[in-house]
Amino acid sequence: MLNVENLIVSHGPIEAVHGISFAVDKGRCVSLLGPNGAGKTSTISALMGVVKSSGRITFDGADVSSLPVEARVQAGMSVAPEGRRIFSNLSVEENLVLGGATRSDRTAKDADIAHWLETFPILGERRDQPAGTLSGGEQQMLAISRALMTRPKILLLDEPSLGLAPKIVSQIFQMIERLKAQGITILLVEQNATQALRLSDYAYLLNNGRIVAEGTKETLGQSSALMAELTGIA
Repeated sequence: MLNVENLIVSHGPIEAVHGISFAVDKGRCVSLLGPNGAGKTSTISALMGVVKSSGRITFDGADVSSLPVEARVQAGMSVAPEGRRIFSNLSVEENLVLGGATRSDRTAKDADIAHWLETFPILGERRDQPAGTLSGGEQQMLAISRALMTRPKILLLDEPSLGLAPKIVSQIFQMIERLKAQGITILLVEQNATQALRLSDYAYLLNNGRIVAEGTKETLGQSSALMAELTGIA
């Protein structure tokens, strides 16, 4: 479904991603793992067209490398960004409405809002509450639900556990596990390798802008030295 070939991302004179290639098949959860500064968020930004890049990005059989952000969203790509970036002054429901702003099917959109508020009851309880008053974990649930309002073919999750307490991290990964069980294709960008590998069908380890290892969770999980080096997790 998603194929990335020789992706290069630069920020001014600094090259953050050095010609990486990877793939995400339909219905699978694939992780892109690595420490801070590895180039993970730069990769996500390039996939969505937020930053300029070179290389080839093919999605659902079409080359989207030169498309603007809006066109990539319409093609079926959606992201829950690092830091959540919800609209703090708007209600939970209003955030979901804005998530589906590119859609014209009002009845179906309303049904999707009801579906996600029911799927994640804490959001349903707080549907009229300003999103900025939610806890960090609740805001992350909202950010993911908002991304799903486009009915994406692939969901990109950028550091969904960042800054959350361990108990809340477990809840977020349970949420992702439920989405995977629904058949949603997921590219998961994470520092928390232990949790990410538990859900992933396949994973790539990124360090200093390069993919240094890849494989199934069983293969990568057996290399404790490699995991410790890249993630700080023994």
